[in-house]
Amino acid sequence: MTASEPKLILLFSGKRKSGKDYVTNLIQKRLSPKLCCILRLSAPLKEQYAQEHGLDYEQLLGAGQYKEQHRAEMISWGESKRHQDPGFFCRKVVCGAAQPVWIVSDCRRLSDLQWFWSEYPQQCVSVRVEASEQTRAQRGWRFTAGVDDAESECGLDQGVDFDWIIRNDGNGTLLDGQLEGLLALARERTQEHQCTQDSIKSNGQ
Repeated sequence: MTASEPKLILLFSGKRKSGKDYVTNLIQKRLSPKLCCILRLSAPLKEQYAQEHGLDYEQLLGAGQYKEQHRAEMISWGESKRHQDPGFFCRKVVCGAAQPVWIVSDCRRLSDLQWFWSEYPQQCVSVRVEASEQTRAQRGWRFTAGVDDAESECGLDQGVDFDWIIRNDGNGTLLDGQLEGLLALARERTQEHQCTQDSIKSNGQ
């Protein structure tokens, strides 16, 4: 169970090296960790995979070669889990989340979005982070068969009408401008949350 109902859930998706982590970390920094938490669906997946296969969970969380050499098999394993239970990793990742704003930084499949839309229909905003292949290559991306053509990378390429699209090709000023609308929405929702909390405290005194 979650500790409290969120006021806003930002559901992020994007290709490898599009900069999802950079963008979501920037939003959390602007809002503060007190108001905003980042939830990574890959975290419970990697933890479970590491336990079942005797691997180093911390290294799987990183961005190094260790994760890359296990990526394809981990994707296949994760797919089988989702086929058995589409909400398996979603339920795990929200356990204990207490802040009013949740950022789900790595939605990869339609089933990920559908679970959150179903569970929290009023709070969800879907966000797509995009960057050119040239930009992604400069960040270290190289096409890998079995990874870049798998559902985990291509599952949301079409069929989803995203609420927000962010271009992240390295222009910091342009990125800041694109984020302002999301930040304004988050501040509006958290202000409502703070008013509710203040009211609860006042009634309890």
